[in-house]
Amino acid sequence: MIVRLLCAFLLSFLITLYITPLLIAVAHKLGIVDKPDGKLKKHDQATAYLGGVAVYFGFLTALALLFPFENQQFLFLVGVTLLLFIGLIDDLIALKPYQKLWGQMIAALCFLKAGFFLREHFFSYIPNIFISFVWIVGIINAFNLIDVMDGLATSVAFMAAGSFLVAAIMYQSWPTAILITAFMGALAAFFLFNKPKARIYLGDSGSLFIGGFMATVPFMLPWGTYNSYGFLTSLIFLMIPLLEVGTLILVRTYKRIPFYQGSPDHFSTYLRVWGGWSVRGILIYSTILSLILLGMGILFFLGFMSLPMFMVSGGLFILFWYLILLLSLYK
Repeated sequence: MIVRLLCAFLLSFLITLYITPLLIAVAHKLGIVDKPDGKLKKHDQATAYLGGVAVYFGFLTALALLFPFENQQFLFLVGVTLLLFIGLIDDLIALKPYQKLWGQMIAALCFLKAGFFLREHFFSYIPNIFISFVWIVGIINAFNLIDVMDGLATSVAFMAAGSFLVAAIMYQSWPTAILITAFMGALAAFFLFNKPKARIYLGDSGSLFIGGFMATVPFMLPWGTYNSYGFLTSLIFLMIPLLEVGTLILVRTYKRIPFYQGSPDHFSTYLRVWGGWSVRGILIYSTILSLILLGMGILFFLGFMSLPMFMVSGGLFILFWYLILLLSLYK
């Protein structure tokens, strides 16, 4: 099975590595580029979109050759494909926020229809569905919001996916592990073109696709095997994008602007502009935090960390997160 996992990773990696330069050329030729505007978009030059197509194509091709598809997985692919196309339309003609939200909600319903929702016994069916729906839409938007810096969304998604892969292997959920390794292989290849200075961006097509994938993967794992509260591990593995959403809502509410309206209040922007951090420094910082979260998650879902200790550790992590942001602002 390990050989099959490696094949899934390498196949998606090589396909994405091959197709990404082609899509860069196509994007520039057709004018599908992100142009700097001096306000929210301050990169040096027009940069190709279509990165999401590269990641999706490498991922899907590897799955087509190695993954045992069933009806549930088909509906999962319908959902992530829908998100890809919604994002692609937004990259081309700029959808309004409510239009994007409707598309995300339809994709979330596809995931729920496929059976990807919370199944914990201490919640009844309707609350489980509602919580799952809010979770899916929230994580989709979290990765859309965090995609504001070269390589950030790609690296954060790669590390979070790696955390879920560790869990899948420990649970011996091999189909889910194959799904994740194919996803990680595509991300790893794309990062070579998306790292500073990026030659291509994910675009909304990529960030929405990645968000949909990361929102759904937690529902594929049997968290209750070792710990009845094991499903809370997903909160830890995805803490960075969740904190990004929470921070943006707080700051934009304080500034009296709609939470969905763009503003330079992302954590990476604070660290870079106010704190003087380099882009590479922020990527390393987020990677280290992801490894800490992985360790916390493993200790918790294996039962080596009690629920109160888990909550205290999560609270300390959040305090540290905001402390670093505040120190950057008042540097």
